[in-house]
Amino acid sequence: MTEFDVPTRLGRIRVRDVGEGPPAVLWHSMFVDSGSWDRIVPGLAGRRRLFIVDAPWCGASEKSAAAADIEACADAAREIIATVGDVCGAEAVDWVGNAWGGHVGMHLAAVEPERINTLVAMSAPTRPIDRALRRRIGLLLPMYRVIGARGPVWSAISTTLFTDRTRSDDPEAIAVLRRGLRASGRSMIPAIRTAILNRADLTWAAARITCPVLFVTTDDRGEWTPEEAREVAATMLDAREVTIREARVIPALEQPGQTVDAVLDFWAQKAEESPLPATTADS
Repeated sequence: MTEFDVPTRLGRIRVRDVGEGPPAVLWHSMFVDSGSWDRIVPGLAGRRRLFIVDAPWCGASEKSAAAADIEACADAAREIIATVGDVCGAEAVDWVGNAWGGHVGMHLAAVEPERINTLVAMSAPTRPIDRALRRRIGLLLPMYRVIGARGPVWSAISTTLFTDRTRSDDPEAIAVLRRGLRASGRSMIPAIRTAILNRADLTWAAARITCPVLFVTTDDRGEWTPEEAREVAATMLDAREVTIREARVIPALEQPGQTVDAVLDFWAQKAEESPLPATTADS
């Protein structure tokens, strides 16, 4: 494994490079960092060379940028993909994004289709944030600024992300969340504004995406149900949905085995239909 930094409009972004094969970029959900992918890395790294991103304001990435929006994040993703191309000689990547990362991938796939071979969007609603969630986040931010991720703030975050079973029976998943929040500190606030409060309607993006898409949903996230994802997928050129059981927002943490199987099955099917071109290193 190696690490490198990519300068972007949202600051310096840390990227981990692990595995072998065609390149895939992984961008995580809110409130965690790239460590939230660690449970599925062993299962994917034999099939793809994974470039695992600490998103802006998170983990080891720079934390000085002002709050932005998904379009600005997609601009940063474009710069990451360009750097990945310099590293491995590929002009496009497979994109795997959870929630925030799924939204970034959808935006980029819609506006620059030549950069994305396939898109996996996990727990990533295409509609904008609703009023109830916006109100809850609006109440959460002032407390976060004062006390950090403790007390009622911690309770709200952990309950939003994880099922009751995970919170009671999976201390390692809880530790990943605590580490991510600790690493980001109060710099998580511009990330919350960017990825949640400034989340736009991506229906337009879904309509424009031409690459193969896998919507990974869960059976315990009311904001984005499997039925809703299937309805959106039915309107798209090449999209499908798969449901991960006993998970809420971060299936790679809560159900890594199911998540790996879903992603590998999708990649394998797409490879049979349209083999990926060899990278420079492979040729």
